[in-house]
Amino acid sequence: MSRWLVTVIIISAIIIVFEAYAFQAIKTLTKIKIIRYGWLLIGLLAYVNFFYVMFTYDRSHGQTREFQWAVGMLLLVLVPKVVIFILMFGEDVVRWIQKGISFLSKEETKELVGRRTFLSKLALGLAALPFASLLYGIFKGKYNYKVLKYQLSFKDLPEAFDGFTISHITDIHSGSFDNKEKIKYGVDLINEQESDMILFTGDIVNNFAHEMNDWVSMFSELKAPMGKYSILGNHDYGDYSDWKTPEDKIANFQAVKEIHPKIGFELLLNENRYIEKDGERIALVGVENWGKGFNKAGDLQLASKGVQQEDFKILLSHDPSHWEYKVKQDDFNYQLTLSGHTHGLQFGIEIPGWIKWSPSKYVYKQWAGLYKEFDRYINVNRGFGYHAFPGRVGIWPEITVIELKKA
Repeated sequence: MSRWLVTVIIISAIIIVFEAYAFQAIKTLTKIKIIRYGWLLIGLLAYVNFFYVMFTYDRSHGQTREFQWAVGMLLLVLVPKVVIFILMFGEDVVRWIQKGISFLSKEETKELVGRRTFLSKLALGLAALPFASLLYGIFKGKYNYKVLKYQLSFKDLPEAFDGFTISHITDIHSGSFDNKEKIKYGVDLINEQESDMILFTGDIVNNFAHEMNDWVSMFSELKAPMGKYSILGNHDYGDYSDWKTPEDKIANFQAVKEIHPKIGFELLLNENRYIEKDGERIALVGVENWGKGFNKAGDLQLASKGVQQEDFKILLSHDPSHWEYKVKQDDFNYQLTLSGHTHGLQFGIEIPGWIKWSPSKYVYKQWAGLYKEFDRYINVNRGFGYHAFPGRVGIWPEITVIELKKA
């Protein structure tokens, strides 16, 4: 039996359990058959569509809109039912414990009258929250751009760069875009920050260079007086698609790299540039993608060739796991690292000062926002675009503005 088949059987069994509990909740509340079986039919259609897309998915076409919408519809019907399952199964556990006590004590333990009905109503009410959130995320949330501003102080920052501003963007994923008006709004919002420099930290496409064709003129409008610089992300290498020949993959990769100068960005491929101002300078170091479990084309030593240890350095590295495993304790001292990659999984809860949570935190130690260790900083931008799931819930698309200050 193939691994894929075993995986499908396990996933199907889990879905059946979730559906069974959700159907119990519906049955408890209504006897109208059209509601009961309509509920089942909607779920069935979402599951069948998802598995059909998965098994007929042609990797040579990259990540299609059909794939993204299949994922979106699956989450819309499944996540609310997970909420229902947790409550209803919890109530079953309580009932089993009560029956066990009754059996052992020889005393009848009566169930609370109406408890199942109450819990069914509560479960359905709570399930409506993730359903509404996912629906909002698909149609509105993915373009709910937020500008986050940080002021960072460094003792070794050259005086000329006191007050220097950087707009940090990442993970454009142009192959997912479906609304020119909203993208134009996001690009204009970047320009409104009037930063001295714009830095982009990778994943300009999902798979193919042609995904950016309709967006080149729009992103060419980005302006920064001290320059625009960029690096590659894991999706820019074409590793998530099947290619007819190795030459096709190489040609696509070359075309992806050529996008950057077309939109006015200087692409750093394991190399560096000095940014000069009023006779002083800082080093901008850009590595190719290096990620734990991903492509490791990034070469920190090569990228830093010619840079001095005493220089103030800004490192562009797409995947924050690079900072965790290679950068943060490096004696060469990279004072500020800018990354992306995680998207905050495009799903989570963030209330400043109260809570910051996403399933992404169980994969990446630094998954969204600003972190400081060993007196060095990393900013993990939540991403400009979106990927796989065609939406964002609680983790909004981000434009980061960092102001450098002399301590």
